[in-house]
Amino acid sequence: MAVITISRQVASLGDEIAGAAAKTLGYTFIDRRQIESRIVELGFPRSKLSKYDERKPGFFASLNKDRDEYLNYLQYAILEAASVGNCILIGRGAFKILENVPNHLSLRLVSSDEIRLERLKKEFSWNDKQAQARIDESDANRLGFHKSFFNIDHDDPRNYLITLNTGLISLSDSVKVIEGVVKNFETAEKESAGKTKVEQMLKGQRLVNQLLFDYRMNITFLRAEVEPSVITLHGVADAQSTVDRAVEIAAKILPSIEIRSGITIVQNYRPYQ
Repeated sequence: MAVITISRQVASLGDEIAGAAAKTLGYTFIDRRQIESRIVELGFPRSKLSKYDERKPGFFASLNKDRDEYLNYLQYAILEAASVGNCILIGRGAFKILENVPNHLSLRLVSSDEIRLERLKKEFSWNDKQAQARIDESDANRLGFHKSFFNIDHDDPRNYLITLNTGLISLSDSVKVIEGVVKNFETAEKESAGKTKVEQMLKGQRLVNQLLFDYRMNITFLRAEVEPSVITLHGVADAQSTVDRAVEIAAKILPSIEIRSGITIVQNYRPYQ
């Protein structure tokens, strides 16, 4: 079974199609609110979500350590959901986080500005100016979010297996396309390999979060490259003693795995002002 991610423009029927496809496939639809709630449960302050959640951080927010904390919690929440399998995830860069997972299917939903305008006017009883303002704001926020956190253009169709124009194809036909892709694309081998990959990625992200949030390791851009019996830590630290301590702690957390360091040491490094 697949892990499906959906990236969408505002008013392209993203939630509607995701919900209907989940019902047809017998999958779990994990929506925006569930991901937000899980990020908060993991430790990120709800009061700070609005600065980062599917929007480009402002200048000062982008220089704050909260930005990287949000990303680490987000990645953990996405990987945790994907580890259960048979789910549809919408937004939050999930397609990028899971891009190398063998049983991952990434979809992009778009519509013309004219159709999106009419949908918003009908849904919220807005005039043209109000609806266009919502489109402009949402498009700018999502572009900025993906540029800031993943350095990608989320409008690039090369990021997705399939792009559907929901102004030209109905909701029900969109679901049929998704159902057909799942049936024809997925294999037992891909499912097994995907499950293993997600478990490895989740183990690495869990280790990163423990080092950063439980042990307060002063390592910027910390990430874990995970292989079956080896984890290599990457990031930037200002002292060898910090690196040694991180490797020591990681080895105690995961005693059956060899821990290596690929962390760069830059003396007097101060990423946050």
